[in-house]
Parts: sequence; structure tokens; C-alpha cells
Amino acid sequence: DNKHISGTVPHLNTSAKNKPVFFKVKNADGIEMDGWMVKPTDFDSTKKYPVVFTVYAEPAGQTVVDRYGVGRNGLYVGNMADDGYIYMAIEGRGAPAPKGAAWRKAIYKNIGIINIRDQAMGAKEILKWPFVDSTRIAVHGWSGGGSTTLNLLFQYPDIYKTGIAVAAVGWQLSYDNIYQERYMGVPTDEAGREPFIKGSPVAYAKNLRGNLLYIHGTGDDNVHYRNAELLINELIKYNRQFQFMSYPNRTHGIFEGPGTTLHLHTLFTQYLKEHCPPGGR
Repeated sequence: DNKHISGTVPHLNTSAKNKPVFFKVKNADGIEMDGWMVKPTDFDSTKKYPVVFTVYAEPAGQTVVDRYGVGRNGLYVGNMADDGYIYMAIEGRGAPAPKGAAWRKAIYKNIGIINIRDQAMGAKEILKWPFVDSTRIAVHGWSGGGSTTLNLLFQYPDIYKTGIAVAAVGWQLSYDNIYQERYMGVPTDEAGREPFIKGSPVAYAKNLRGNLLYIHGTGDDNVHYRNAELLINELIKYNRQFQFMSYPNRTHGIFEGPGTTLHLHTLFTQYLKEHCPPGGR
């Protein structure tokens, strides 16, 4: 009974612009993936727009959920939709979605392998959409999402042209947290180590063709800075050019110190605009 509630009863603004639109896409492997996207404010279906994927794609969390705030990019300074980006997330096997045991267990000993293929094959279908510019495809993520970003950029350089990876696990054998063994088994022998290596961005770094911005805090006590050094050395070894930003003594969240958050967000936004320019063409 609304008359007994003090104040205004909230109503959904169903005519709001830039609402996330939920969709499903079936990839070449027959995997049906849930997704959401936020289209540009002045969307014109006759034009082609850049797509920015946000990824996590690891078993600790979901990105495609119907809840408040989904579709926002907190790392972007300004408004992605107003600037002319399609912002998007799609979710494959291993994510903790209510899709049954087989879906959830598929990720076992497959982090950096099956989840990466699901993302890439899903993106491949989206590239067929008439309003998507396949020459302007970007991806970004933090932590496990940073690892996913690196793996996508390295394993599928024909799809992803620009990547921004923050605090990524570059080498799974260097992640000293029970999380890794929970989903990847125990690397006590060569057979046990194999999936750890096969799923690590360092193993594919030589394939980099696109634009990479890599960010890591030197005081990261979750994903240790050694991950950054291993990855950087591999990129140097194969003369792969990239941009790197270290934040001195910052932890995994990279927020400590005056000006840090704004600096990181500005760096993210400028790099994205420079290498994956916004707007319909």
C-alpha cells in the first residue's frame, strides 16, 4: 500500500537512454553465451562502431548480471556511449552462473584455455553484426580479467586489436593463492604443470600484434609484481612493442597515494581513444 510509504515511490525510467541491452550469442563451438551491451547514445544502424569488451572470464565471478550499475565503465573518464563506443560483456563456461555442473566444471584445468576460446569465438560472432567495426575491437580487464585480456590479445590477435590489462597474472605458476590450485589442480609434476603453463599469457606473448597497455602496482601482494617482470621480459625477447605503467608500491587495487585513481583512469581513457578511436563511421 503505497500511501503508507513516506517519500516518493521509485519508478524505473523505461525510456532512459543507454540502457544495457541483454542478448545471447551462440559461438562456433555451440556454446550459448549471455551478454549485455550499451550502444552509443546517437546510434545509427547504418554506421560501424568500435566495440570495447570488458572481461573477467574466470570462475571467481560473473560479468553478465542483471543488476544496478551493469554496463558502466568506472575506468573511463567521460561517457563511453556519448563518445561513440559500444561497451559489451559476454560470458562463457566456468563463470559461476546457474547453468549446471558441466558449465561450471568445464573450467577445471582450463583457466586461460577454454574460457579464452569461448570469449574469442563469441566475439567472432559479434564481429558479423553489421554495425560493428572489426578493425576497432578493444578489450580490458583487471586481475583475472587482466590475464584474460592478455590471453585474448596474444592468442587471438586477428580479433582483438587493442588491450588494456591491469594487475594480470602473467604466469600461473607464480600465483601463490589456493585459488589457482582449486581450479587448476596441483602442479607437482610435469603433467600437473602443463595446464598452468598452457593457460598463461607469458606462453603466448610472442604473438602480440595489436596495441597493449599493461599496468601493475609494484607492491601488489595478491598478483605479485614478478608477473609483470616475466611478461615484460618475454615481450622484450620477441621485440614486441607495448606501453607499460608501473605504480610504485601500490597494491592490487592500485588506489593508494594522492592522484592515483584519476591518473590510472586518465591513462586508460587516453590510450583507448588513441588506439581504438570512438564514433560511427
